[in-house]
Amino acid sequence: MGKQFEALEEAHQRFIADQHMFFTATAAPDGRVNVSPKGMDSLRVLGPNRILWMNLTGSGNETAGHLLESPRMTLMWCSFTKRPMILRAYGTAQTIHPGDPDWAELSAHFPAHRSARQIYDVDIEMVQTSCGYAVPFMEYAGERPTMQHWVDNKSDAEIEAYWTDRNSKTIDGKPTGLGT
Repeated sequence: MGKQFEALEEAHQRFIADQHMFFTATAAPDGRVNVSPKGMDSLRVLGPNRILWMNLTGSGNETAGHLLESPRMTLMWCSFTKRPMILRAYGTAQTIHPGDPDWAELSAHFPAHRSARQIYDVDIEMVQTSCGYAVPFMEYAGERPTMQHWVDNKSDAEIEAYWTDRNSKTIDGKPTGLGT
């Protein structure tokens, strides 16, 4: 049976630190709901009610577009090893772009990455755990080098052009705040 909490407890924070991937979910008032797997060294728990997530370049940019219309965000982790558990953090998020006043302070929490296009500052309103009994066992084999290879083969101008071309609108045609 699931349990609900007002904030991330220390055990939740340790669980998050042990996971190699997490999932994000957002939705605008209309259009498609987005759920995305995330990895790499891109998430920081700053306290019981605050998480930062550095969003790296991808094929889409749904989260940014959704947050322009509705700040709701859910983050989810599930254990693929050891004790089965699913942890969800429900809250609202603010988007910070390179060049915004808070960018330097918040990006200092992460390793520098040339393809970082946003940081999401998530205010956690509720945490929920559930069993995760049906989540399969999987073994972590390491990070994919694909993102770094892609970045290494692009100039900063080419990355920004990609953002304008591929990341400035959601799949529903709504603006994302990039490339505008």
